[in-house]
Amino acid sequence: MSMFRSFLLPAAAVLMAAAPAQGPGYHVAATHAIGGDGGWDYLALDGQGHRLFIARENRVMVVNPATGAVIAEIPGFDRAHGVAFAYGAGHAFATSGGDSTVRMIDLKTLKVIGKTHAAVDDDGILYDAYSKHIFTMNGDAGSSSVIDAVTGRNLGTIDLQGKPEFGVSDGEGHVYVNIESKGAVDEVDVTSMKVVRQWSIAPCKAPTGLAIDVAHHRLFSGCRSGVMAISDAAAGKLVTTVPIGQGVDATRFDAGTQLAFASCGDGTITVMHEDSPDHYTVVQTVKTMEGARTMELDPATHTLYTVSAEFGARPAGGRGRPPVKPNSFALLTLTR
Repeated sequence: MSMFRSFLLPAAAVLMAAAPAQGPGYHVAATHAIGGDGGWDYLALDGQGHRLFIARENRVMVVNPATGAVIAEIPGFDRAHGVAFAYGAGHAFATSGGDSTVRMIDLKTLKVIGKTHAAVDDDGILYDAYSKHIFTMNGDAGSSSVIDAVTGRNLGTIDLQGKPEFGVSDGEGHVYVNIESKGAVDEVDVTSMKVVRQWSIAPCKAPTGLAIDVAHHRLFSGCRSGVMAISDAAAGKLVTTVPIGQGVDATRFDAGTQLAFASCGDGTITVMHEDSPDHYTVVQTVKTMEGARTMELDPATHTLYTVSAEFGARPAGGRGRPPVKPNSFALLTLTR
């Protein structure tokens, strides 16, 4: 996704206070100033190393999620977007959409040890444990590049049925992909490296973030039309939609609590409970920070992380992107 393709209100954003909100449920428990120039995109939690990887345009920042301290910065990217971890190989992989490449990173040294050509506008990225391959979502190319997680070699290209945004794996031989241009979901067979099914998730428009409840075969597509579209992956059909905020870019599902989340650029995270695989209740709308459209979940602690910055005034005429105030980039930690 675009580094600044978030929903921003005209007013400048204000950092949330670090003190917990009143009442039960999720709240912003801490706000850590990180600073640094440039936009941002996906967050990815390295659960084994207890590190948070944040894509920041020309680099990937590696941060201690407990303190916000910057552990390292991995340079050399041209529009960094997403990060995926292949722990068995000891590697992380990060997309660089501006030059259509994927960087392979050594998880011990945090150094780039390889670079592989993918396709135009490689954006979202995931690791599939079934095939032990990396899959990139190449937006403008309408494809997915498949990369060997050990060697970093490009194994081939999957033609998708539209422009992809984000994907997830079920760990059983399937990868599911939001097709932003069609308001649909593609099912990919990872062995044949082909799309085997597509279904509409209308009235969802422009699906971006995607999460999965593996146990119940449910997919959670965050839609720019202001809903979460929930699909039955086994049946290949839409189950229901639930209202969320505006400018969504990330969704997550916590199997431990049966909660699904949608983070939105309007400064909200919608929290919904899976009452049953076909019924969902919105239990909370958490105020975060304008521009905080991407998000990560720590399933071990049920902690949420999101990031944003303060913004200046919009350009004259109200068109274009507002500038980011220098060194205002921050990490927000949400707990229950």
